[in-house]
Amino acid sequence: MKTLRLDVDADGIALITLDAADKPMNVVSPQFIDDMIAAIERVAGDAAIKGAIITSGKPAFMAGADLKYILGIAGGGLTLKQAYAFSQKPSVQMHRRMETCGKPFVAAINGLALGGGYELALACHHRVIVDDPKAVVGLPEVTVGLLPGSGGTQRLARMVGVEKAAALLLDGRQVPPGEALQLGMVDQVVPAAQLLSAAREWLLKSPNAVRAWDVKGYRGSSGLLNPTIVKVMSERPAQLAASTRRNYPAPIAILDCLFQGTLLPFDKALQVESKHFARLLCDPVARNLIRTSFVNRGEATKLARRPQDIAKSKVTRVGVLGAGMMGSGIAYVSALAGIDVVLLDSTQEQAEKGKQYSVKLLAKAVERGKQTKEAADTILARINPTTEYAALAGCELVVEAVFEDVAIKAEVTKHAEAMLPPSAIFASNTSTLPITKLAEASSRPAQFIGLHFFSPVDRMPLVEVIMGKSTSQETLAKSLDFIAQLRMTPIVVNDSRGFYTSRVFQTFIHEGMRMLEEGIEPARIENAAIAAGFPVGPLALLDEVTIELPWKIVQEAEAALGANYVRPCAYDVMRRMLYEIKRPGRRSGGGFYEYPAAAPKHLWPGLSAAFPPARRQPEIDEVRDRLLYVQAIETARCLEEGVLTHPADADIGALLGWGFPAWTGGPLSFIETVGLEKFVENAERMAAKYGKRFAPSDWLRARAEQGENFYQAAVPRTAAA
Repeated sequence: MKTLRLDVDADGIALITLDAADKPMNVVSPQFIDDMIAAIERVAGDAAIKGAIITSGKPAFMAGADLKYILGIAGGGLTLKQAYAFSQKPSVQMHRRMETCGKPFVAAINGLALGGGYELALACHHRVIVDDPKAVVGLPEVTVGLLPGSGGTQRLARMVGVEKAAALLLDGRQVPPGEALQLGMVDQVVPAAQLLSAAREWLLKSPNAVRAWDVKGYRGSSGLLNPTIVKVMSERPAQLAASTRRNYPAPIAILDCLFQGTLLPFDKALQVESKHFARLLCDPVARNLIRTSFVNRGEATKLARRPQDIAKSKVTRVGVLGAGMMGSGIAYVSALAGIDVVLLDSTQEQAEKGKQYSVKLLAKAVERGKQTKEAADTILARINPTTEYAALAGCELVVEAVFEDVAIKAEVTKHAEAMLPPSAIFASNTSTLPITKLAEASSRPAQFIGLHFFSPVDRMPLVEVIMGKSTSQETLAKSLDFIAQLRMTPIVVNDSRGFYTSRVFQTFIHEGMRMLEEGIEPARIENAAIAAGFPVGPLALLDEVTIELPWKIVQEAEAALGANYVRPCAYDVMRRMLYEIKRPGRRSGGGFYEYPAAAPKHLWPGLSAAFPPARRQPEIDEVRDRLLYVQAIETARCLEEGVLTHPADADIGALLGWGFPAWTGGPLSFIETVGLEKFVENAERMAAKYGKRFAPSDWLRARAEQGENFYQAAVPRTAAA
């Protein structure tokens, strides 16, 4: 057996040690299922074996399913019938067989047991867990668009009660040992040295190999005759609708499994669970969540786009030019990663103010018990606020985060490079200005790159890495190594105005303003965005960033491109809000919203006079689709033009950069979810009705005609220089 070992001692106790030879962590895979079934049959069929202990030969007990394997079959890789059989094999032939074979099994949980790993423990007759806060247990399948498909919904509900089970399953929470014992998720918590002896002791005493629900006469929760069930099943659906906007099918499927489990015999309830699991596995939402939020994001964080033939590097001293909000945030995350920081600004007062950002964040961390005072002081000591460019000596990398102006950036580039060692990298944190243009001020353009952080830096994990025309592969590799030190997630794009994230994000806010100008009610626009899964509507978002920002971007692009520049569809709305209505955003007292001192914000009543609502309003789904489609089309253009070199970067960047709805998997995954042919058909209809910004390109039409999905024909995984 390749994933476990089975040994039997003189007392007839079998020790099943989970230990997948080729993986750092035990996961549920087809090979493991076959091995475990064989081990169960050996225990069940050997009269000399009294019972079995299941433990792990690795630091963790067992994680859930192998997500890369699941990704290969999710969202259409299997028929519903095949997906049902896929669930039933571990559910019936493995877990249920172990539970009913007549021999007692005990789980000796030596580390985390999540998903299928905890389902294995649930199917045992007794659970002993090590007293270690890292040894968490839980069923987080809902976070990947699935539900526990091997009896997890049924066993947990019968062990801890439907109300507690619903909370655990719908939140996907990971529970530490002490709380797990209180909830009834485990039976014993013991020191690590006593784990196996405690499991063995239980087996040698008087173990019960029959679960409560298999005892004749067992009565369940009585369905809706039980007031607790009534409470859960009446309140939870409304709560789920509010939190998921009905975009995620897994939570409601979990509730149905729990409800039907209160009415049905155990084996029938397992069939219901497998049917729901099969439906979710065949749904594109599960594929989208697994692919973008877990598999591809994990690969990006491990530097999938890094050139492999360049030696690893490490930054020990970084310069940050500009101590404003972005520069202060970059300084903080760098110091937190153990890097010495030179935080430079035009005045000492401004530089010190930038350091105060870290002071405030660390004070909160100490107050909440997440940092000790000594550790916080050590982190702060790494930040050196200054006005002297000479302090940049010895920096391996500099991040420029000054005002978005080409001339100002050129000036600080020349001053900084004069003090930097020859091998140092110069990175600009610009969000829209072309890197190739900014590199003209550099004496070392091959070592000039864009590192676009997002605000607030300490809470936004994404960094958009922009390759200029002269940026070398060595500069890319070293920059990615720096991002890895910060424990952030990079995407790599090629140079263009607005790069990828700013370019596509702007279509979202412009479309919102355009719909307002067309007479669509502002509340309808905002509610449609929320219904689609965006964290906030485009008008509320504009109030936060201020209309001045996209307006300035437009002015700069017009100046640079002249007659070749096509104004955005919301140009007149921005102009009017800034110069006629004079409501640029929250910072200036109000924009599309009012901000009363003692009440929640609300849409500005004057909007109805400034942008009169039309008599006939579109359906909410049409407004929702306009917001999704306009971004997806622009993303496809970025891939077509070579700004993006891999679809994964597009999807990761959208989810992490501006909150594109996670259920879609990102703009390109959204196109695949709709289906390329159907997407192009819908886009052409929208182009005829709303304007050519919705028109699919010949390239996208050709892909649709050929049935060529983005993830089936991805271009090479390292960015072009």
